[in-house]
Amino acid sequence: MPGHFEPLPGGGAAVALDDVEISIIRSLAVQLLELIGPGPAEDAGDDPLAELFAEGPSEPPSDPVLRRLFPDAYTDPVEPPADPRQAEEHQAYSAEFRRYTENDLRAGKRDNALAVVRTLDALASEAAGEGGAVLKLSTEESRRWLGALNDLRLAIGSRLDISDEDDTDLLFRLPDEDPRKPMVMAYLWLGGLQETLVNTLMP
Repeated sequence: MPGHFEPLPGGGAAVALDDVEISIIRSLAVQLLELIGPGPAEDAGDDPLAELFAEGPSEPPSDPVLRRLFPDAYTDPVEPPADPRQAEEHQAYSAEFRRYTENDLRAGKRDNALAVVRTLDALASEAAGEGGAVLKLSTEESRRWLGALNDLRLAIGSRLDISDEDDTDLLFRLPDEDPRKPMVMAYLWLGGLQETLVNTLMP
C-alpha cells in the first residue's frame, strides 16, 4: 500500500506514510486551517447563541484560494449573464446564499482539516522513531480525509493557476529548476492519494 490508499476489511482505508509524508500533509492541513480562519463561536468567545444566529459574509473572499474554496453559487465567472439586470440579480442571489451557507461550509472544511491533523498526530506518536507507519482510517475519517484532500488540491491548484486538465498535463513537463516544482509534486501526489481514497469508499 505504499503511496496509495487501500480498503480495510469492514470499511475504512489504510495507507503507509513515512515521516516526511506525514510532515508535509500535516503542514498543508495546518496552513489550510489558518487560511479558513476561526469559526463564529471562536470569534464570539464560544457563545453558542452567537454561533447559531451568526450570518456569514455576503461578498466573495478577496483571496483567490478562498474564492476557489467558497465560489459564488449563482454566478459563472467564465460566462456571466449578458443582461446587466440578470447579472445584478445573480449577484444578489449569490450574496444571499453566501450569507447563510458560508459559515457552515467553513466549519465543515475546518473539521475535515482538523481530522487530518489529529489522525496524523496520533500516527506520529505511535510511530515515533520508526520512520513511518500505516495510517488506518475509519469510514467516517476516510470521508473527512477525502474532503480535506480535495480542499488542499483546490488551494494548491489555485496558487498554481490550474483551471483544467490541460493545465495539469503541462505540470508534468516543468523543469526541475522551476520554483513551482515542489508545489506541483505535492499537487500531483495528493491527487493520487485522493483518487485511491475515493476507490476505497466505492461500494
